[in-house]
Amino acid sequence: MAQPLRKFSPIVSTPAYKRVAEAIERDIVSGRIRPGDPLGTEAELVKQFGVNRSTVREGIRLLEHGGLIRRDSSRRLWIGLPHTEGLATRMSRAMVLHEVSFRELYEAAMALQLATIEAAVEHATMADLTALERNIDATERALSEPAAVAKLDGEFHTLVGQASHNRVLQLAREPSELLVVSSTELILRKVKEGAPRLLQAHRMYVDAIRRRDKEAARLWTRRHLNDWRRGFERAGKDLDQPIDRIYLQNS
Repeated sequence: MAQPLRKFSPIVSTPAYKRVAEAIERDIVSGRIRPGDPLGTEAELVKQFGVNRSTVREGIRLLEHGGLIRRDSSRRLWIGLPHTEGLATRMSRAMVLHEVSFRELYEAAMALQLATIEAAVEHATMADLTALERNIDATERALSEPAAVAKLDGEFHTLVGQASHNRVLQLAREPSELLVVSSTELILRKVKEGAPRLLQAHRMYVDAIRRRDKEAARLWTRRHLNDWRRGFERAGKDLDQPIDRIYLQNS
């Protein structure tokens, strides 16, 4: 009896414009070209890659979309910094698709925020403290508006991330923070004392950062996140339920 023929996967050929984009991105990631360096013009890249202009244009468009390349008024190309917003949004969607639970979100937030507050205590500047205090003032004025307070809470933690002066921590926190804002608004709508307690925690964060007191900063970070978790439970939510289902029920 004849053996069945082996089945092979089809060979997929990467389009030329993607190879152009990948080649440029490799040089950026490796550091051979850096943000602010000139890349030249489309015509110059056509000669270098040996492809047609439409291929180069499509490859450049991919990189422009992510912020890796920008154009000046003369249409010359320059290396830029990537946009983090789109990356964070894609990661947040991935968490939803993987049915991440509130418990997982809480555990990750605890680890990341403790690391971030410690770095902020060490590295925060007067400008950082001023920005945090402005956020607290705005939160106090908006205390009766759950959506506004939730948004300001997200901004507050972004500012703490900036005060850490650690870009890895900032980038690591962004995807989960997008989901934290939604859950915070849900809690504030259900738990009346949630907003005042949130505001008090923010004040104590800033006080600890100002005094360079890591122990107090860690203490208030734990209290703040445990309040968030307890508020979620008091709002009648299951810690282990996928977050997408929770938000759909409250949309």
